[in-house]
Amino acid sequence: MSGLTFVDVCSGAGGLALGLERAGFEPRLLLDEDADACWTLRANRPHWNVLRGDLLDLDPSEHPESYDVDLLSAGLPRVKSNATAARTESGQEERLLKASVYLAHAVRPRALLVENVPALADPDKFHHFHEFARAELEHLGYEFSWFVLNAADFGVPQDRKQGVLVAIKKQWFPSFRIPSPTVADHVSVGEVLAPSMRSRGWKDADRWATQAASVAPTLVGGSKNRGGADLGPAGTKRKWEKLGVNAHSLGDELPGPDFVWAPELGKDGMVRLTVNQAALLQSFPKDWEITGKKTARYRQIGHASPPPVGEALGLAIAHALRS
Repeated sequence: MSGLTFVDVCSGAGGLALGLERAGFEPRLLLDEDADACWTLRANRPHWNVLRGDLLDLDPSEHPESYDVDLLSAGLPRVKSNATAARTESGQEERLLKASVYLAHAVRPRALLVENVPALADPDKFHHFHEFARAELEHLGYEFSWFVLNAADFGVPQDRKQGVLVAIKKQWFPSFRIPSPTVADHVSVGEVLAPSMRSRGWKDADRWATQAASVAPTLVGGSKNRGGADLGPAGTKRKWEKLGVNAHSLGDELPGPDFVWAPELGKDGMVRLTVNQAALLQSFPKDWEITGKKTARYRQIGHASPPPVGEALGLAIAHALRS
């Protein structure tokens, strides 16, 4: 088996797809219903086959390039907070989860990857989906594993836990291993953002970076109906304040030489992050263009799967499929 291929649904800003590309997979088809996300994918990879559409309406027979692929991947929208998702499955969440498994019926990939909130891996909190997936995947000849990864363990400067389902055809599954951490020490917010904070001559950039010595809280993008360009709910905002960041809104530009950083005065004395800096906290490369207006750009970033996690998962799946 030489080059590996994949179909990616709910592709968003392309974090999972970029990670899989780094792991040696080539996309046959990428699907997302959001126009801005589709423009983001096309802006960065003009040769990718990007389709705008709803996962629930996708008919693979109309897209024969989706057949006979090695991997079907689905980074489904993280619409709810982790706490809310832990209590219940919403109708929309469950429909999308089931649609990703139903799609495997038609596409028949050698492996399936579904990523979402950490509660996805908990059989009590996502009981109905676990029972559904077990019955369907066993019928199709897959063995599978549920687990949780934290993006911080893969060099992402963010405490971002992700629930993962990996299903692989029985003949290859025994060689699959859950990815192990790739970094011994977590990368801090200050370490990643210090160069950009210095770039316009802000004299307190290094002092701020020294305080921002831990990973960031989980970035959340909100939904189209709720959530704007801020860094999350009240509890998350308090975590950002400990890093010297005003999380109530995103900045339009980086701090300049005249900005006075005085966190003791409250949020108005703290620095605000830009959308581009939020992308760095998801470990998107600096040249990865996120298209759309400010809130739409941040929403794409907040929903994304960090590329290093996608790469680690892709390498683990590729190793199994090549065994």
